[in-house]
Amino acid sequence: MDNWIKSSYSGEGDGNNCVEIANSPTHVAVRDTKAPSRATLTFPAQAFASFLEALKTRP
Repeated sequence: MDNWIKSSYSGEGDGNNCVEIANSPTHVAVRDTKAPSRATLTFPAQAFASFLEALKTRP
């Protein structure tokens, strides 16, 4: 996966203290911006979408 994107909530003061994601048709990969060459976490796309929806509905 080559198209890594950082959250729009990561501002100038955050530096590299965030995560980036990369999408493919079937999976989403997550990596730490402080160590981009280290291991990534990979999730099925549908499971990641469900996770994001659960975060949106959380009080």
